[in-house]
This record gives sequence, C-alpha cells and structure tokens, in this order.
Amino acid sequence: MIKAHLLAAIIGAGFLASSVTTFAADGSAILQSQCASCHALTQPEKVTLDHIWERKGPDLYYAGVKFNKPWLVKWLQDPVRIRPSGVFYRTHIKKGEKADVVDESTLIDHMKLTQADAEAAADALMALTGPEGLIETGKFDKDKKASPMAKMLFVKLRGCSACHSTGDGKGGLSGPELQTAGERLQPDFIYSYTKDPQKIDKGVWMPKLAISEQDLQNLTSYIVQLSGKKEAK
Repeated sequence: MIKAHLLAAIIGAGFLASSVTTFAADGSAILQSQCASCHALTQPEKVTLDHIWERKGPDLYYAGVKFNKPWLVKWLQDPVRIRPSGVFYRTHIKKGEKADVVDESTLIDHMKLTQADAEAAADALMALTGPEGLIETGKFDKDKKASPMAKMLFVKLRGCSACHSTGDGKGGLSGPELQTAGERLQPDFIYSYTKDPQKIDKGVWMPKLAISEQDLQNLTSYIVQLSGKKEAK
C-alpha cells in the first residue's frame, strides 16, 4: 500500500502540475484584455481620418513582421516611450516659448506585464503578420555596412531627423525614436517602411520618398546600426 504521506505528495504534485497548465498565460487573451483598447489587432476595413486622429497606439495586426521578439519580451516588462509626442503628435503638443513642445500631461504610460505574460503576449504578437506581401522580404542586404554618406542622407538629404531622434540629443520628436530601431525592428520592415510608408500604414503622415535602391539600402543600414552604436557607448 502507498503510505499516506507519499500519497499526499503525489496528489499535491498532480494538483500543482494541473494548476500550472490551467493558469499558463494566454497571449491572445492578454492582447484582447490589455492591448485592444489602444491598438488595432485586426486590419481596419477602412482607414478614416477619425481612425488616424483617435488611435492611441500603433496598429499591431502586422506586429509579427515588424518587431523582434526578444525586444518585445523585454519592452513589455519595462516599457519606455518610443514616440516622444504620442502616436498622433498634433493631439499632444502645446505652445512653448520658442516653439511647440510636448504636453506630457496628455501622454499615458504603457502598462507593464510580468515576464510570463510578456512572453505569452510576444508569442501572440509575432503570430500577427498582416496581409500577404505587406513587407518585402529578403530585399535588404544584411551584410551591407552603412556608407559615410548614410548619416548625411538621414540628417540632411532626406530630412529624417526632422521627425526622428537618434539618441544624440538631436532630431525631431513627432516620429518614433530610432536609436533602438535596430534592436526593436526587423531590417526588412525598416527597408519596406522607408520605401513606402503608406503601403504598411495608410494613415501615417511620413512621406513616400522617391529614393534610389542604393540610398534605401544605406538608410536601412544606418538605422539598423544605430542600436549597436548605442550599446558601444
């Protein structure tokens, strides 16, 4: 016969295993309960001015072809602001002494997840890949190093720094910061978004540039490598 204390241990172990299975984090449920109120998890049937004006966070229905999963897991546990002036900057600025400034009082801090929930949510987000052909895969040359002209393209010739910062205290605040873009974003997404922003986000105000393939490769390389420069400091 099984002794009473051994039987209790077996039953307890079985209950614990059952509990772990029962209460394992459900990524899709987390997205619906924690994210859906601010982010579009499915592609909108029609992009209207109201959708652009009122959305509180970026669309996530193509998160799986946009983000790097390790970054998602890390960021969801300890989020920091990527868009200094919010998703639609015009609703989060006020007049300053010399120029418009960000009205911090209108910005909402992102919620934090536990590690288990962050991992489950990241898995669910990586499964959201959007419509077929949204991203041009394999076009970016991952072995390419940004040329000395790349920074000039970013800062002056293409004017990217008017809206985006690169972690050196310079650059604009109306677009997402790019000093962590190489860690945060997949290179093919950076390439595709730079080439044709409206193909990916029909409501975005970033202009579509008439840009050569060489310049597109250079800009993508420059942005991807910004994270490496940040870590080297």
